[in-house]
Amino acid sequence: MSTQLLRYDIYPMVYEVKKPTRLSIRPVGLRPFAAKEHKIKLISLAAGSGYSYPGITCQRSYFVTPDENGILSIECEFDMESEYFVRVYCGDSYITQLSVYAVESDLASRMPRVGDLHMHTYRSDGREAPWKVAADYRSYGYDFLAITDHNRYHPSLEAQFLYKDTDMFLTIVPGEEVHLPGNPVHIVNFGGKFSINHMIENDRDNNEMYSIPEEDRPEYLRRAMDMNDCPDIISVEEYQRQVNELAETLDIPEGIDKFHYAACCWIFNKIREAQGLGIYAHPYWIADVFQISEVFNEFMLDTHPFDAYEVMGGESEYHMNGLQVAQYYNKLQKGTDSDYPIVGSTDTHSTAMSNSQGHVTRTIVFTPKNDRESIIDSIKQKYSIAVDTMSKEVRPIGDFRLVKYAWFLLEHYYPAHDAVAAEDGRAMHAYSFALDNDEKAFYAEKIAQCKKEQERLEKKYFAFA
Repeated sequence: MSTQLLRYDIYPMVYEVKKPTRLSIRPVGLRPFAAKEHKIKLISLAAGSGYSYPGITCQRSYFVTPDENGILSIECEFDMESEYFVRVYCGDSYITQLSVYAVESDLASRMPRVGDLHMHTYRSDGREAPWKVAADYRSYGYDFLAITDHNRYHPSLEAQFLYKDTDMFLTIVPGEEVHLPGNPVHIVNFGGKFSINHMIENDRDNNEMYSIPEEDRPEYLRRAMDMNDCPDIISVEEYQRQVNELAETLDIPEGIDKFHYAACCWIFNKIREAQGLGIYAHPYWIADVFQISEVFNEFMLDTHPFDAYEVMGGESEYHMNGLQVAQYYNKLQKGTDSDYPIVGSTDTHSTAMSNSQGHVTRTIVFTPKNDRESIIDSIKQKYSIAVDTMSKEVRPIGDFRLVKYAWFLLEHYYPAHDAVAAEDGRAMHAYSFALDNDEKAFYAEKIAQCKKEQERLEKKYFAFA
């Protein structure tokens, strides 16, 4: 976080290129600006130094006197997409340097949303309840997330169900980690309208779904967002027949297990039918050895039957996450058709801050709306990056343009965003454990207030929000 943000408030922080807008600066806990003329200088970080490029047009100076509230305001516009330094002078005295950012129109129609697309709860091999995972990660600054338990779709619906009577900002997306017979590859169904696991007539790990009579099951204990969207359940034998039939239509070279690859393609196709996002998860995860052979992984990355690649996720060691990142850039460098969407997901199995695995990465999606459909569409359109949060200095990963913008947001905007999210997460946690209706209503109101606070924050700091 920029230390200057502790002393000065600048708003908005993000502007659309070539759109005239008002920019304001006020001291925070300092003496007011002197009641005399100040110079505000806007300098594009990307355009080069005025000393080296004297003809530069991306530097402008404005002269203004503080208003009755001690606020400096100017009417300005920005010529190019870039971070801009905002330098403030009074006479010959330099006061401070702040930063703002200008984006082209495509990004001006999108808001940055932080999320996780691969998380586990105690409904499979995680430690906490689905609703606690949602509350805790909201408190860590997340705007959306998916519960993706092994072989189970309903825990994500369970998390939604607990908060269904609240007006909360966090979007909980349905999902699951898909494990079908005969296929060792880990695949995430993010946001699919129905379960892929439960398409197969297989009781493995599905006890909750089948041990309770249908008429007695809780509302969330189902295999689709809407049961009218459910496909028919097929036998394992029928699934295998369909996969083998698909394999005959695919160009699979010698040395690649035909069933494994065709099963992946079958799963990704079904996720698309469910209007979800199919994610190829953590190929360099070490489970005794690499979970997926390098030959198979190379073929998957070259043909990319998936919708998105989990470029970071799973563990906190470099030789797993780092290799996934290196392979992503390696494929781009070689010029292969590998400019596919990427995400960063923790694959968390515990929400505790002491769990290093639970905080290795996150995804930033630039999306028009914070809902399931918009998030999926935006990722497919490559408006997403991963953020490496394993070390103290976070590192955005992905498209260079989005990385620059994300770095600015992480440094300048997200500290304020995360403070609101932390309060919201605490209210969600308290709501989930409320003992009576009065307590529930109290925390539901706090959750609604936090939503309004985040919306207010966005309108303040994004000129186009």
